[in-house]
Amino acid sequence: MGETPQRISIVFRSLNEEKWFGDALSACKRQVVDGYDVEIVLVDSGSTDRTLEIAEAHDCRIVHIKKADFTFGRSLNYGCEAATGDYLVFISAHCIPAHERWLANLVEPLADGRADYVYGRQIGHDVTRFSEHQVFAQYFPEHDRLPQDDFFINNANAAIRKDLWAKYKFDEAVTGLEDMVLGKAVMKDGGRIGYVADAPVIHIHEETFVQTRRRYYREALTLREIMPEVHFHFSDFIRYFTAGVFHDFSEALNDRRFWAVAPEIVMFRLMQYWGTYRGHNEHRVLSRAQKESYYYPRPKRHSAQEARTASGCEAPAE
Repeated sequence: MGETPQRISIVFRSLNEEKWFGDALSACKRQVVDGYDVEIVLVDSGSTDRTLEIAEAHDCRIVHIKKADFTFGRSLNYGCEAATGDYLVFISAHCIPAHERWLANLVEPLADGRADYVYGRQIGHDVTRFSEHQVFAQYFPEHDRLPQDDFFINNANAAIRKDLWAKYKFDEAVTGLEDMVLGKAVMKDGGRIGYVADAPVIHIHEETFVQTRRRYYREALTLREIMPEVHFHFSDFIRYFTAGVFHDFSEALNDRRFWAVAPEIVMFRLMQYWGTYRGHNEHRVLSRAQKESYYYPRPKRHSAQEARTASGCEAPAE
């Protein structure tokens, strides 16, 4: 009798993700993996659209977490506990694997011992704001880092051995960056984090500018705890905002898109760095209502109708 194949568990988190989730699951089902069984686990925190229907149609194992219990780290821990895989893969429900070797390439450094916790490349979609394309290019380059020297990692497209997750688990109290909190603990104990360029996903953010500010705000709340030596003063806000805008203006001029995207560039970079500044410098305990406003941004109107209109469209190749 042959050996039992190892298993990969793909863990999604969702709240009303019907617009892109079907494309993400279909791309996961097309993955070419040799010698592995693959399961998909969804941790849902109260979707009221077609998200659960889509998950059931793709044979996902569905785990529910109450809205009152939700944090980013806790929801991932729920999914990891339910998963049966030797390797745990994390992907956002609005991220679409860009080719059929995404999963195999992402897990390979874990299997061959080159890294203990890895993350893959992220690129934007046609609907992605111009400045966010620049952010993706900065943090997710075209070359591997196996291993890398710092504990940056991003769970929108990442993988870890289940035994290593079980040793640390995700911090359930932080308002964001639970991936970097765990990554810091792994590296402190001698573990290795790696970046896999040829494991790309198309990451689709369709946030309002207010939601962008909230995202950077809550991430900054955690960043100041895991990197207390980093201080972000008002002068830093001015400096980084100005540098970001001029960098993006230059890129937009090169792309001959300046007039189309200039106002958007200014607003995105303003929200990015204002949210970062506020998160680093506010010292208060968030109320329950405030926490929910950061964990549960108000959905855009007519999203279900937009999803039905877009349901026949395939994600672009990467």
